[in-house]
Amino acid sequence: MASLPKDSKGFDVIGRAEKEYLSAPLHSKIIEQRWGGSKNKTVEDVKGRINNLLIEYVVSGDKKEACRCIKDLKVPFFHHEIVKRTIIMAMERLQAECHLLDLLKITAEEGLINSSQTSKGFGRIIDTVDDLSLDIPNARGILRSLISEAASEGWLCASSLKSLPLVPEKQLLEDSAVKAFKMKAQSIMQEYFLSGDVSEVSRCLESDSCSSLAELNAIFVKRLISLAMDRKNREKEMASFLLSSLCFPADDVVNGFVMLIQSADDTSLDIPVVVEDLAMFLARAVVDEVLAPLHLEEIGSQCLGPDSIGNKVLQMAKSLLKARLSGERILRCWGGGGSSRNGWAIEDVKDKIGKILEEFESGGDIREACCCIKELSMPFFHHEVVKKSLVTVMEKKNDRLWGLLGEFFNSGLITMNQMIKGFARVAESLDDLALDVRTCSRERPLFMMPRLCS
Repeated sequence: MASLPKDSKGFDVIGRAEKEYLSAPLHSKIIEQRWGGSKNKTVEDVKGRINNLLIEYVVSGDKKEACRCIKDLKVPFFHHEIVKRTIIMAMERLQAECHLLDLLKITAEEGLINSSQTSKGFGRIIDTVDDLSLDIPNARGILRSLISEAASEGWLCASSLKSLPLVPEKQLLEDSAVKAFKMKAQSIMQEYFLSGDVSEVSRCLESDSCSSLAELNAIFVKRLISLAMDRKNREKEMASFLLSSLCFPADDVVNGFVMLIQSADDTSLDIPVVVEDLAMFLARAVVDEVLAPLHLEEIGSQCLGPDSIGNKVLQMAKSLLKARLSGERILRCWGGGGSSRNGWAIEDVKDKIGKILEEFESGGDIREACCCIKELSMPFFHHEVVKKSLVTVMEKKNDRLWGLLGEFFNSGLITMNQMIKGFARVAESLDDLALDVRTCSRERPLFMMPRLCS
C-alpha cells in the first residue's frame, strides 16, 4: 500500500479488503463461500480423491471408471493436479508407467483434460524435479523420457514447457561415482564367488570413497542377488551369507529388493524361476534378521496389483516363512556349506557368540573370551558381538560385558567400523527392545559410544 496514492482506487480496494473481509472472524471460510463455493470441498479433499482414483485405477486398469471419476470431480481448472500426480506416480512405480500414461492419453484425446492443463501439470513437476530427485533416483532422466514419450504420442506440446533445469555439478559427480561403483561392485562379487572371503569384500566396500552415497548399498544388494540368481546354489548361499554379514541398513536392503522386483519382468526372460528365487532370498533375509517381517509390508506397498510379479514374490515369501520349521528349512534352502570357509551357517555363528558372552558373563576370563572371538575368524561379523553385548548390558545392567567390549576395542580386536555397525543395529531395534527393557531409550546407545571409546 505504501507505493499507492491515498486517493487512488487501488488504495481503497486494499483498505476495504483488510477492513471488511480479512479482519472478520472465520474470514477464510467466508471468503471461500462468498460466490457460492462448496462448503464441503477443499483443495486437500480434491487431492485426496485424485490420489484414491489413481490408486484404484492402477489396481483395476479400468480407464472408463477413472475418466468417470475425473468428470465427477467437476474441477476442470484443477486438472493440472491430476496430470502432476499421475506423472509422479508413474515415476515412482515404473511397472505402472504404461497404464498411467495411457490414462492421460485418453483424457487428452477425449478432451477431458485440455492441453493447457496438461502442460501446466508437467510444468509443476519440472519446477520440483530437484526435490523429487531426493526420493526418486534419476528423477530428471525419467521425467525427460516421459515428456519425450508423451510428445511423440501427440498429447503433450513439449515446446510449451520450460527446459528441465541443468543437473547440478554435484549430481554429475554422484552419477559418475555410481557408474564407477557398479563396475567395482561387479569385480568384488566375482572375486567373492571364487574366494568366499567376506573380510575382503567388507574391506573393499569400507575403503570405497563412494560409500557415503546412500543409494550404493541398494545397488550392491540388487547386483549381488541378480548375479547369484544366474548361478548355482553355492553362489546363492554365499550371496545370502554376505548380505547378512555386511550389515547394511534395513532401508537400503528394502530398496535393493524393490529394485529387483521392479526389474523382475526383464530378469524373467533369462531366469524363468525369478519369482521363486526372489521369494527365497527375501524369506532368507528375514530369517537372517537382515530384514524384519514388517519390512515385507513396506516392500508390498510398492507392488502393483494381485497379478504383479512383486505381489507373487511377496506372497510366496510369506508362505515360506509361515511353514512349519520354516527357519531351519530356509537356512538350508540352498544346501548350506557355502556360507563361509569353515562351513558355519549364520545361526551357528550367532549361537557361538552368544555362548562365549554367556560364559564370560558368568565369571569367565577376559583373555579366554578374546581368544574365542578371534578363533571365529570372522572379523566382518564382529558387529554381532557388539550388538549382543549391548543388549545384554541394557537388559541385565551387567558392567562385565561393558568392560569386555572396551577390551575388544582397545586391543584392536574389534574395529571402530564394526563398533559403529553394532551400535547402529541396537539403535534400529530399540523400539522392540523397549517392550522388554523399560529403561531403553533411543538416545542411550549414543551416550554409551563415547564412553566406550574414551
